[in-house]
Amino acid sequence: MQQQRRKQKGFTLIELMIVVAVVGVLATIAIPQYQKYVAKTEVSSALATLTGVKTNVEAFAVENGDFPDGSSTNETEADLGVPATIPSGTITFNVTSGATGAGAIEFAFNTTGVSNLIASKKFELKRDTNGTWTCDGSATTPVTDDLLPKNCR
Repeated sequence: MQQQRRKQKGFTLIELMIVVAVVGVLATIAIPQYQKYVAKTEVSSALATLTGVKTNVEAFAVENGDFPDGSSTNETEADLGVPATIPSGTITFNVTSGATGAGAIEFAFNTTGVSNLIASKKFELKRDTNGTWTCDGSATTPVTDDLLPKNCR
């Protein structure tokens, strides 16, 4: 008599271990990339906010011949288009001393509520005396270049 072979029902232990190993390898690659993606998105959102403020600061600088420093009534944060609340951080204005019309708009990320890669980090839009704007990490605790948008390096 010929013995009938039974069909296999289920997976072997080796097959299951291989699947677990593949998932583990994919997770070690995907999770850091996802965290970096989230951080880059938050930085891009902050840059978009600063760009809106930059337009008003540029108009103020052209109109008044100087970078706003908060000393007069028409250069309050509300007058310059700074949103009343920003969930991910704060915006400050820094005047470059001795340089007419030069200064920086700095964005400082909160310590909580944002990606760990950018928590407590800063970046800024700088205006020189010629009216040229540049974007880069702050002098203190800068956002790393790999997280800044391409047009901000």
